[in-house]
Amino acid sequence: MSANTTGHTPDPDHNALEAPENTTTSGTRENPSGGGQAVASLFSHGRLTAIPRKAARREQLLVHLKETLFEPGRQYTEREVNEALLTVHDDFPALRRYLITAGLLTRTRDGASYQRAA
Repeated sequence: MSANTTGHTPDPDHNALEAPENTTTSGTRENPSGGGQAVASLFSHGRLTAIPRKAARREQLLVHLKETLFEPGRQYTEREVNEALLTVHDDFPALRRYLITAGLLTRTRDGASYQRAA
């Protein structure tokens, strides 16, 4: 390896594009209210490895997904919700159902529109 113009030899293990301080290894932002490390452990290479069976752990995940995938006040079509959830796990219908049941996403009666709950 050769030295660069500053006289330093580049470290091959150093990632020049480091994640921001509040970003997890999954590439999503940490929940500032806590639980970020616990949620981060559920991800590998930006994908959710499994949907937690324990309700408390699943709730942490769902809050994290709500806060990182959905903007407050914005209306989403079912397709947009599905596409956002598909970026983290293949079982997007289960994640969508859990988010609705937990009251973290609201849905119009006809199911045509979704919104992040306050």
